[in-house]
Amino acid sequence: MAERSKKEPKVDSTLSKGLSVLENLARARRAKGVTELARELGLTKSNTFRLLQSLCRLGYVRQETGGGYAATLKMWQVSRASVDTLNLREFAAPEMAYLASETGETIYLAVPEQLSVVYIDKIDSRKPIRTWNPIGGAAPIHCVGTGKAILAADYDRLRDKLVEPLPSHTDRTLTTLNALDADIERSRARGYALDRGEFRDRIYSFGAAILLPDGEPVGALGISVPNVNLPDGGEDRFGALLAHAAEAVSRKLNRA
Repeated sequence: MAERSKKEPKVDSTLSKGLSVLENLARARRAKGVTELARELGLTKSNTFRLLQSLCRLGYVRQETGGGYAATLKMWQVSRASVDTLNLREFAAPEMAYLASETGETIYLAVPEQLSVVYIDKIDSRKPIRTWNPIGGAAPIHCVGTGKAILAADYDRLRDKLVEPLPSHTDRTLTTLNALDADIERSRARGYALDRGEFRDRIYSFGAAILLPDGEPVGALGISVPNVNLPDGGEDRFGALLAHAAEAVSRKLNRA
């Protein structure tokens, strides 16, 4: 006798609708009114209003002065706690090993920490001339590849936190916001960021951001290369490899 197939568990409709409201507001960059939300989600205005009131009481949504509704920081805190439980090193390990094999250079995994990046994992190069940063070490976000990749992914929010003149580390460091603006645009167009000796003389670093489903950069993969090791055409090749690897890690996070 064939085994009876298990029934799919029922989804509570009120919970489902409430989550759809919360997800909509979390993605939005402005407050939204009841009518707009109801139209976008295919709900009645009365139902949408009741859901918003419940979310306000729970602290996930607030009503703005103009009458619209927006997600609160509680939504961010919950999502950040969820991210913290993910083992980013484990997710990124295969891609880091691939990059190390393909380039022979030092590979880093970095996460943002205010206006710096902190290296949480690395694979050292075995070449005689190589770069070196310790796990747990930090670097300014505006002048290394991993940092500039994170900036490029969240520049609208992070730009206002940067103050001129930006700290200088070599004669190549970008110290004005206008110069950084142009560099970020180039990074976005290429799909990866590049530091040509801006933090350490004669050290090139590439970076590509690892993104959460909502587009928030949770970290970045990086390749660090002494300029004497960089082959002809190396910028394009290393950058393309890195962008592909970071995208692969982002896809894993999206499925987690």
